[in-house]
Amino acid sequence: METDLDTLLRSLRVWDTELPAFDPEAAPAAPLPLFTQWFAAAVAAGQREPHTPSLATTDEAGHADVRTVMLHGADDRSLHFASHAGSAKGRQLAARPFAALGFYWPVQGRQVRLRGPVRTAPAEAAHADLHARSTGALAAALTGHQSEPLASYDTLVRASEAAWERARCEPDAAVPSWTVYELEPREVEFFQGDARRRHVRLTYTRRPDGWAKQLLWP
Repeated sequence: METDLDTLLRSLRVWDTELPAFDPEAAPAAPLPLFTQWFAAAVAAGQREPHTPSLATTDEAGHADVRTVMLHGADDRSLHFASHAGSAKGRQLAARPFAALGFYWPVQGRQVRLRGPVRTAPAEAAHADLHARSTGALAAALTGHQSEPLASYDTLVRASEAAWERARCEPDAAVPSWTVYELEPREVEFFQGDARRRHVRLTYTRRPDGWAKQLLWP
C-alpha cells in the first residue's frame, strides 16, 4: 500500500530532543571560534557526519546547483573543500567563483550558513590534501571522470579496480585535476532552533575593519 507523501510529511517532527541554549550576546567577535565550538559540540552530541555540508554554486547561466561535500579544513581566512577541476562544481566555480556552504546538525537543532568568493589553493596544497587521506580517497581521485557520462556500471568497476591497484602501488601518485577550493566567508549565519519557534539567528558580516554582528528575526 502506497503512503501518501503529504500525510507522511505531516507526521514527521524535528528536534525531538533537548536543544542547547545559545546566548548571542556572549558570541565571540569573529565567526570561526563559534563555528569551532558548535562543530565540537555536534561531534560530542553524536551528530553523524557533521563535516559534510551542502555546497551551492551557480553555472554560467545563473542556474543554481547543490550537493554534499566534505569539509577538509578551515583557518581564519577560509573553509576548504576539494574536487576535480573538471567536475560540475569545478566548472561552475571556474565560471562563477562564488558559493555557499550550509551545515545542518539536527541533533542540536543548529545550522551554520556561509557564503563568499572561492579561490583555488596552490597545486602543492591539493597534492598534500589528497595524500593525507585514505587509499580509497586516492583511488577514487585516480578513477577520475567525475560528472562525465558513464556508459555502464561495469565500466566504472573496471576503472575503479585499476585505480585501487595503482593507489596501493603508487601511494604518492599525482592527480593533476584534484583541486582544493577555499571559500572566504563574507557572511556567516548561526541558527539555533528553539522548541517554541523562538529561533536565534545571529549573522556575521565581514567589514574592512573586522566583523559586524546582527540578530535576525526567525
